[in-house]
Amino acid sequence: MTKSQLVDSVQTRTGLTRMQSADAVEAVLETVQEVLGRGGEVALTGFGRFSVTERAGRTSKHPRTGEPIQIGPTRVPRFAPPSGLKQAVRP
Repeated sequence: MTKSQLVDSVQTRTGLTRMQSADAVEAVLETVQEVLGRGGEVALTGFGRFSVTERAGRTSKHPRTGEPIQIGPTRVPRFAPPSGLKQAVRP
């Protein structure tokens, strides 16, 4: 599902105009991004939890020369679905 399809689905389910639905979807996505950017966590009951995880630095190889290079630590977003969502997706 694309963002546009999500907006259409919100519009159909809520009866809002397309512009209002697009604004609502955009507001939710921007809020999640802002909270994660500050290192926070967003928990949507019944859907899942978005959080930020620290990834440790590591040694890798340069793809062209094969020389070892250091990759520094970084923060990455993480999504943890609840068991109900996992079961809904399983065949």
